[in-house]
Amino acid sequence: MQKIWMLMLLTLVFLFTADRAHAAVGCDLNDPDKDVARLFPESTSYKTNYLSIDKAGGDALLKEIEQRLGDSFQGLYETADVPYTLYEIFKDKEKIGYIHGVNQKGKYGGLQVFLVLDMEGRIKAFYFQKLTSRAAKQLREPSFGKQFEGLSLIDFYPYDVKSGKSVPPGKVDQIKNPVPEAEEDFRASLRATKKNLILMDEFVYGNKHLQSFQEK
Repeated sequence: MQKIWMLMLLTLVFLFTADRAHAAVGCDLNDPDKDVARLFPESTSYKTNYLSIDKAGGDALLKEIEQRLGDSFQGLYETADVPYTLYEIFKDKEKIGYIHGVNQKGKYGGLQVFLVLDMEGRIKAFYFQKLTSRAAKQLREPSFGKQFEGLSLIDFYPYDVKSGKSVPPGKVDQIKNPVPEAEEDFRASLRATKKNLILMDEFVYGNKHLQSFQEK
């Protein structure tokens, strides 16, 4: 009898461990103190918040976000319980912006796309914290990330993440892929950016850009 109970206990431990191994995958800055100082040189402090679609609205909210994205969420990176880490940036007592990252599946592995945003939701900086790609060197060039600066969710709404084109053509179509052979990873980075902006609109900006989507 004791052996049976021991076997059952080991089975439960295995199932729990396996479940944790396949748990939702979040996205944190590798070194928040240094990264915040680098991305917001004028900052004096920051606050970390943890958010999720599950807690904010569950499956109903997930469907709304998928509709705004124009694509279904898939895999460990895009479940409703994925924890999103939001960094609120301050200069003394004044909030001056945000840093937020998302995971995205690329051709050869995962991507981590971080956006530095101002208080209005415009992109101040774009960068890859993680990038598994044969074109990683070219995509990490500052000239590539600079193309995202100044864009907002309004600019990304016309962009169809499935076709890789905007209807009508817009500012996102002006972002140039430095390596045509890496089209899949290039489009993954654009999808991640649109997803990031939608999540920030839901979590932080009070859906200020939702009307633009509805009028699209």
